[in-house]
Amino acid sequence: MTFDRRSFLQASATGMGACGFGSLASTALFSKQANAEEALHHTPRAKRVIFLFMQGGVSQVDSFDYKPILAKRDGETIAFDDARTLAKTGMLASEHRLMKSPWKFNKYGESGRYVSDLFPEMAGQVDDMCMLHGMHTEGVAHGPATLFLHCGAFNFVRPSVGSWVLYGLGRENEDLPGFVTIAPSIGNGGPRNYGAAFLPAKFQGTRIGSPGSSALSLKSLTRDDIPAEAQLRQRELLRSLNAAQLDSRAFVSSELDAAMRSYDLAGRMQATAPELMDLSTESQHTLASYGIDNPKTENYGRRCLLARRLAEAGVRFIQVNYGDNSANPAWDQHSNLPKHADHALAVDKPIAGLLADLKQRGLLEDTIVWWGGEFGRTPYAQANGTGRDHNPGGFTVWLAGGGFKPGMSHGRTDEFGFQGVSGKVHMHDLHATILHQLGLDHERLTFRHAGRDFRLTDVHGRVVSEVLS
Repeated sequence: MTFDRRSFLQASATGMGACGFGSLASTALFSKQANAEEALHHTPRAKRVIFLFMQGGVSQVDSFDYKPILAKRDGETIAFDDARTLAKTGMLASEHRLMKSPWKFNKYGESGRYVSDLFPEMAGQVDDMCMLHGMHTEGVAHGPATLFLHCGAFNFVRPSVGSWVLYGLGRENEDLPGFVTIAPSIGNGGPRNYGAAFLPAKFQGTRIGSPGSSALSLKSLTRDDIPAEAQLRQRELLRSLNAAQLDSRAFVSSELDAAMRSYDLAGRMQATAPELMDLSTESQHTLASYGIDNPKTENYGRRCLLARRLAEAGVRFIQVNYGDNSANPAWDQHSNLPKHADHALAVDKPIAGLLADLKQRGLLEDTIVWWGGEFGRTPYAQANGTGRDHNPGGFTVWLAGGGFKPGMSHGRTDEFGFQGVSGKVHMHDLHATILHQLGLDHERLTFRHAGRDFRLTDVHGRVVSEVLS
């Protein structure tokens, strides 16, 4: 069965192809870049996303949101309408002790943006960053907030943002997955953070590696004791058996179709993945620029370099996770804020190296680099200790490339860095804006499920046009 563009748009109804139509149309319609662009809602500024997820919540007032008043009034006790206190006790205002940052801030770049000593390498790239200082989100605990960041909801199983992107754009490279997550955590949402939920299963993310391991290889399925032709015949037999099941079991068609596609993809990846994931082919200069020559930065540096190679090869959405599988992941410093320095050291040079590498290769123009966590942290000490609690009301995210204004600072928090007060950007707004830059209208990128049309932004979200060039 074939479809011309007019028939495709009529059949898709909502304006996007895979909405109930994907199982009928030719796979090539969505896998080839030219045809995918025909199905976009408007001209895109970007083709892919690299999401640098800082699990646990980086403190904005210790990194990118300079608040000198914290040093001046360090130790003072004042009342805040704390979201965590409200959730636990029902009390609005509660008293807390202001705590200054242990790190100094300086201005960097032609844009004169403040960055703390936590990120000296990233500070050199501020002229390519678009800072969103008025971010706010839903959920005061890691689980809900992490799910909300990835899925736009935490009270219902929804597709992840990477799955929505792949659903809207289709694969650019038939020999690689369209959505890859590198070293994701098993907690705080786990597979739901890269799952497809009720979207066809073929749009779920492919996991590479784990938080506790530096290994990023894929296990080869090729058997040396069986000739290549025999292995090909085995795959063809498996495909025919699955196809017969697909015809008779419509109620599992999505999962079975995804399994069949994954087998085919695995076969094609035997030829492409080993070379792609072999970082030893990079120059010593490149490896050093990502910090791969230093044990303290090597782990995240390898993940960032692999992300660049995946982006170059046509993967649509790449998530590079920094976190762990514990109940208090990585950046979650409730009682030991100085620990932020260890995590910053691990990611600072790799991320700066990634930005510089993408830029010199011309990839930053059509790649969105998104840095941030599920929320920020409070400007006051938690329980009068040496850490900071969760803060969903005001935090910083930065974006680079993909048509975002470089060297820009948008929005601001109050004088203490606690709540967004102007230029506020909700997580729904961030999702809407990223989709917009990819050529997708968040209000039209829908999928009909259980009698209603669902979308990543639910019934909310606006495109933050102020940050677009």
